[in-house]
Amino acid sequence: MIAKLMIPTALRSFTDNQSQIELSGQTAGDLLKALAEKHPDVSLHLFDETGALRSFVNVFIDGQNIKTAHGLQTPVKDGQTVMLVPAIAGGSQR
Repeated sequence: MIAKLMIPTALRSFTDNQSQIELSGQTAGDLLKALAEKHPDVSLHLFDETGALRSFVNVFIDGQNIKTAHGLQTPVKDGQTVMLVPAIAGGSQR
């Protein structure tokens, strides 16, 4: 299956500044692994030392967070749009 992976601005410097990449895979995990193989520097930002998806990284397939589906095993259909959305924190405590 070929899906379009949308890359957030915060990670584009690790993907040759691409905002979207078409990748092949059967699951969300397959797509993220394909992304990490194509752009190894992004891997540290997506996966922890055990290979699990970092807690602050959200992945949406057609608007559904894979964390509420089947995690990295969530199936991907041909032509679907997959969005990487890292959590953003910070700000002033004033």
